[in-house]
Amino acid sequence: MEKVFHPANTRGTANFGWLKANYSFSFANYSDPERLQFGKLRVLNDDFVEGKMGFATHPHQNMEIISIPLEGQIQHKDSMDHNASIRTGEVQVMSAGTGVRHSEFNPSKEVLNLLQIWIIPEKNGLEPRYDQKDFSDLLKSNELINVVSPRSDQNKDALWINQDAYLYLGSFESGRKIEHNIKTKDHGVYVFLIHGDLEIEGTKLGKRDAVGIWNTQKITFEATSPAKVLLIEVPMN
Repeated sequence: MEKVFHPANTRGTANFGWLKANYSFSFANYSDPERLQFGKLRVLNDDFVEGKMGFATHPHQNMEIISIPLEGQIQHKDSMDHNASIRTGEVQVMSAGTGVRHSEFNPSKEVLNLLQIWIIPEKNGLEPRYDQKDFSDLLKSNELINVVSPRSDQNKDALWINQDAYLYLGSFESGRKIEHNIKTKDHGVYVFLIHGDLEIEGTKLGKRDAVGIWNTQKITFEATSPAKVLLIEVPMN
């Protein structure tokens, strides 16, 4: 088993007034050769967007993009003619493929907190696509719920992307122990603690800490206080 620990206070940061951003990996003006990506996971941004503000229309290409609002809602518009709201409890996926333009706006007066995740696709030049789903009724306490899977996976409850990657969300009571079996020996897992306290394979995590683990068949973790977890399993090569 190999591990890398990313404490919350070692992330890159940016403050644009309307946006306060935290970067787990090199992004925009934050560059760290030791923090370029984790396997096929390229971006994990923890963004706080002020009310009535947002990201103006901008392009993406050849990337699988997942957005998870933790507080508030996103107003999304794109060049594929989608105009949608994504609220807490929902997950959004967008395959940028050959190219797409989109904007993200906070329509509320309250601050929007969202996680933006980019995963490198299995190949370039794919057809752009968009989807979203409300997982509120599926997110049960003390279980890891699969919210994103590969297109080839048989889990019809999950959204799909063009990569052999899986995303899970889970909320756990204090003292709860969870075991996660990794799909293949070529995969690793990146565990991002949204809030609470967690101990995973001998490493203690607090709010917004993360740990990447690979070269193992399974991981075990315990919530040492009520905790909410994002687990991302990706190919390492």
